[in-house]
Parts: sequence; structure tokens; C-alpha cells
Amino acid sequence: MLPDAPSAAALWSVLEQRGEVDEVLDDLIALASVGVSGLAVAAWLRALELAEARAPAPDLVWSGPEVPGLHARDTRRVYEELVRSARDSVWMSTYVYFDGPRAFADLAERMDAVAGLRVVLMLNIQRARGDTTASDHLVRRFADRFWGTDWPGQSKPAVYYDPRSLETDGPAGVLHAKALVVDDGAVFITSANLTEAAFDRNIELGLLIRDPTLAKTTTTHFQTLIETGLLSPLPL
Repeated sequence: MLPDAPSAAALWSVLEQRGEVDEVLDDLIALASVGVSGLAVAAWLRALELAEARAPAPDLVWSGPEVPGLHARDTRRVYEELVRSARDSVWMSTYVYFDGPRAFADLAERMDAVAGLRVVLMLNIQRARGDTTASDHLVRRFADRFWGTDWPGQSKPAVYYDPRSLETDGPAGVLHAKALVVDDGAVFITSANLTEAAFDRNIELGLLIRDPTLAKTTTTHFQTLIETGLLSPLPL
């Protein structure tokens, strides 16, 4: 508990980091001057500490030209760091990918290296304009290419797609989300597809958030889409 006249020493005992004291001491003294008790100030500090612990600040993640004087996390680097550190699970959604063996190389390597790593991919299957091929044939063609050419690993992920994108009268909707969730702890939401252009050349923007609550909420949403049949499994 803080005394009713907050001091630097008292603040150190609450904040536990002397570097933070100078930033808040003047504000707390001002609160005390208008009658706010030391107990109330201590509770306020503790609430701030808990809020910061539960909701860490997100990192901005950019693709595109480097700008002198501006610091930004890099899309490719963030993607590689997250995938290469995965221990328990990876959930990934992308609208487009090019050069499958290269695009999925890190993920496949990690899956082969870590026994029991659960990987769930959500991919878009697009019907070309004017193509009247039966939907099941388009899915089979996509699956044959994915498993035969695009996926470079020995272990196989669970793969899902949005069947609405294959409706012959035009898509009622498509799987357009670009997201990566690792170990139910880190969420990377980005405008970038899984392509070299999106990672390295296009101007893309995303957020990296290390928040278990948000991560679990995201994976639960995807899991519910799967369980309710809104996303369908890609055949092997």
C-alpha cells in the first residue's frame, strides 16, 4: 500500500522498476493533492500493471521498401520466426500462395522436426471465371497439386477450404483471411498473402500480438468454422 503522500521510494516498491518512477511520480503526486488516497493510487497502479500484462502492445509489421529513419518489423522475418519457434500448434490462413515448395518450406521443415506439432492450413480454392467444371473435380485437382507438388514435407497438415468459393453462379464468399497463430500465444494478422511479392515487395501491413486470450479466440473461431462444416477438409 502506498502512503497518502507518494514518494519515489514508495513507488519503487510498487512498480519494481526504477526507470518507470520518474514518468508517473508527478502524476501520482497530483492525484494525492486532490484527495486521492494512497490505497486508491496503489490499486490504480496494480490495475495498469495487470492490463499491460494481459494486453501487450502489438508490433506493426510491414512489407515493402525500407524507409530511412523508420523502424518496422519485417513481414518475412516475423513469419519465419513464428513458424520456426512453433512447439505445439500452427494455424495459418491465406487467400493466395505461389511456389508452394518455397512458401511452405519453413512450416514443413518444422512439422517434420517437432513430433506432435499440429498444423492446420486454411486455403482458398478459386474457380476461374467461366469455368463450369464440377466443384468436386476442382477440389480433387487442387488436392492433387497441393499434396503432389506444393507441400514439401513428409508430415501432412490438416487442410481446409471454403466451399462457397466454388459455387457455379459466382462465389458467395471466399476465404480471404491472412493470419498465423502459433502455440495459442502469438497472433499475426496481415494483409500479406503467402507469396514472395507480399513478403518482400508489396506494401503490406500487419499486427503481431502476443496475447494468449486473443490467440485462443482466433483458433476457436477457425475450429468452429470447421466443426460446423463452413470449412471443408481437403482430401488426401
